[in-house]
Amino acid sequence: MVEGTTLAVHRCRFVDFAPAAITALCFPPLPLPSVKGKKTAAASRRPLRFGTLAVGRANGNIELCEWTGLEHQVQAPQAWVVRKTLSGPYPSKVDSLAFVTRLPDQVAEDDVPTWANLRLFSAAGSSDLVEWDIEQGCIRRSISSQGGSIWCVSPNPSSTMLALGCEDGSVRLLSLEHDTLTHFRRLDRVKSRILSLAWGPPVPREAAKDRTDDSDTDDDDEDDWSDSWLVAGCSDSCLRKWDVNNGRVLDRMATDKIRGERTLVWAVGVLGDGTIVSGDSMGMVKFWDPRTCTQMDSFNGHAADVLCLTISPDGTAVYTSGVDQKITQFSLVKTSRSEPSTSLLSRSSYRWVQSCSRRMHSHDVRALAIWPPHAPVPAAHRRQFPIDIAPILASGGFDMSVVVTPAALPAATVTKVVNPLATSTSATFEDAYHRRLAYSSGTYNASAIHLARQARLLLCQRDASVTVWRILQRQSSLDMDETMAQSPDGGWERVLDMDLSFDTNITASAISDNGQWIAVSDWYETKLFRVSQEENGDLKPKRVRNFTSILQSHLPGHAPQTGASSLQFTPDSTKLVVATSTFSYVIIIDLGAGTGKPFPRVLRKFEQHRMRDVVVGNRVVKGKGRKLQSDESTPAENVEMVDAQERAEPAAPEDEEAGGNAPDDAPAPAPRNISIATITRMAISADGQWLATTDARCRTHVFNLDSVQHHALLPTVPAPVHALAFDAAGAGVLVLGLANNSIQVYDVEARAFPRWARALGEAAPQRFSHLHDPILGVTFDPGAEERAEGARRGSRAPRNALFWGATWLCRVKLDEDAGPGGFDRKRRRDGSGRRQASGTALANASAPTLGDDAQAHPQKNFKVVTHYRPILFVDFIGRSELVVVERPLVDVLTGLPPAFFRPKYGKS
Repeated sequence: MVEGTTLAVHRCRFVDFAPAAITALCFPPLPLPSVKGKKTAAASRRPLRFGTLAVGRANGNIELCEWTGLEHQVQAPQAWVVRKTLSGPYPSKVDSLAFVTRLPDQVAEDDVPTWANLRLFSAAGSSDLVEWDIEQGCIRRSISSQGGSIWCVSPNPSSTMLALGCEDGSVRLLSLEHDTLTHFRRLDRVKSRILSLAWGPPVPREAAKDRTDDSDTDDDDEDDWSDSWLVAGCSDSCLRKWDVNNGRVLDRMATDKIRGERTLVWAVGVLGDGTIVSGDSMGMVKFWDPRTCTQMDSFNGHAADVLCLTISPDGTAVYTSGVDQKITQFSLVKTSRSEPSTSLLSRSSYRWVQSCSRRMHSHDVRALAIWPPHAPVPAAHRRQFPIDIAPILASGGFDMSVVVTPAALPAATVTKVVNPLATSTSATFEDAYHRRLAYSSGTYNASAIHLARQARLLLCQRDASVTVWRILQRQSSLDMDETMAQSPDGGWERVLDMDLSFDTNITASAISDNGQWIAVSDWYETKLFRVSQEENGDLKPKRVRNFTSILQSHLPGHAPQTGASSLQFTPDSTKLVVATSTFSYVIIIDLGAGTGKPFPRVLRKFEQHRMRDVVVGNRVVKGKGRKLQSDESTPAENVEMVDAQERAEPAAPEDEEAGGNAPDDAPAPAPRNISIATITRMAISADGQWLATTDARCRTHVFNLDSVQHHALLPTVPAPVHALAFDAAGAGVLVLGLANNSIQVYDVEARAFPRWARALGEAAPQRFSHLHDPILGVTFDPGAEERAEGARRGSRAPRNALFWGATWLCRVKLDEDAGPGGFDRKRRRDGSGRRQASGTALANASAPTLGDDAQAHPQKNFKVVTHYRPILFVDFIGRSELVVVERPLVDVLTGLPPAFFRPKYGKS
């Protein structure tokens, strides 16, 4: 793909992939303040590190999204991206999500819990509560509610107790202390379902109040607070308040009814002063006095059911949403005259008002969450957040995408408030631009689409099935992208549908380049199929029955878990690379394609991704990118891997010779340096010599498939690797695209980052690095090098890579020099005063129009096309022949039930 090249684009819209709806959102809790005294003002106003966003979907999957910005950066245009996907059982769903801190006493007051110190719980509408192992990516344990279906889950502010709202009208309390999960108490049962739960403000213990500074006691901070009460929204038009200590119902609050029908209280929350907020099926949002349990304010804020609510970090704003797609803001404002109040803090000069409503979704909104999260603590112990950084409100529902928007209050505009999303200069909820996070089609933000170039087949994985299409040859490339989405004779045909029996949703799939092999896996089992073509052109798969036993023989203790997190066939279709999900092994399998009857056999098993640190010589390879909060994005220049084979890889009997099997009595490797990290992506060079793998801890290994040996370890990068590919023309040139839209180029043969690519990592164009949608993939035109050499005799051919995200395609010249005409070229003003930058751009003749932004600011080494969206997959199927798979949101929404609509005018 060189300048002036015309690309034939297959604009494929026939792939009927449908992402699952969002049913739950949650952020990790912040540690409770110490009752010993307040922090210093400087410490309390230090910007918080953004926490992990957990997204629960209707198909049972849970996506863990991490903030792409570094710690010293307040703004991150890419916001949250999917770091890990927890595959749920098939079939299942996620109705409730809750984060709790595993060891609260080990989290500093001004810090945010990390993955290692977080516990994640989910409920799927059944009677079982599930706890997830975040590191391993699987279910850790489950426990029955003993009260029927679980309708809601709510942890207490100190992360020591978990409350379950059950079908039988009881609230069950589970103890979480010391990393356990046991039944603690059942509160008094009522004759209705418990639909929503919220804990009241914790109170300081008397022992903590009497403690002096010179005391010798060493009690934990988690013992300084005790829970007093919790409130529940019920299905009988009531809210109820329970005493946690004796389990008795303290008060009952009744809501409105229509024609005798019961009102369902779907959402409930508690403020720091004890004020109770509720949202019900009538669209009413009510505020209740916590002491007398009487109604203080009532707002008809929605035209249909209020399904969710969340509270701002300082407790001065409440956000509600539901069936009518609106997100409504209620603010606490100061009044001109004093009014009597019975609240705990006697806020006589304040009252709640409905301040703003915005419609940012096209269908029902099922979940709301805000960062930083609200902690219902008394005003004397309230945490002080920086006033110049806007909170971020996240919402999700049936339209499948998370929508994030800054949620600063108008009163906070006395100083300049930073918008962390960088979507607009305004940061208030009423005026700021919101943005939609693109949904990922596959796990770990990878694509669920795979291409077999030689066979011209396109494979798409779903929850428990795969579908294969054939892309037909075209006589003319003109207007190809306009006719691909019409009919089967427009360039495609459906040739295979496979419904598979798995325990969980599919985690990985792959199709060989010649179309004769298909591999599909869930978290616990990998299945291999041999594919043959019938007379009518359809494909017929036949499963390789002994494939599971072959994998089991090379796993510790012949473990039954043979699932994979990533699968990849070599370009010659003779080998399959399996990255196991549970053990993080990289297994090289020879498919035996040259024999009459294929018989897969394991060539070697690599364990590099199971190691905590890889020692090279007398040091640990980390590089400059190892430190996530470092402001140096350039990795180390050279990484020598002289002793990598001896020190980085534990010797295993089956690894000593190709195809060897370990004896049954072989000792297991010593677990002295074991730290399993899930392998998320793999890439194989066009000549089949090099294999690159990357894991969830941003570590990338390179293997030599010719010698079946470990070759090199790259320095750890500061962000997850979203794109991994070898240059089709350059020998051993590995390109990495990170989640924060930074690019790195590594020379595998030289084991170094080449000098000619340093400018790419150090001075990437701001317009590229600030694209709101992160990099999802990178590909290379297999015929670009030959055309360039024929047109430019004797000159060095440019290395052009095609990066792509959910809403853009970008051609980047990897070896462009910095300076005039390069990345840091300054724009000049023309006669009309408009800024311009000269330079030739890639001619994409197949694109009917280019984005206005791309035409206004062309650059010599940088070209963006934005009219393909949303994009699920991009790759070259041949020389100058590009496949772009789109799934328009309009097509996805047609499969959903009609959205709520109430006409205001013209009613009879």
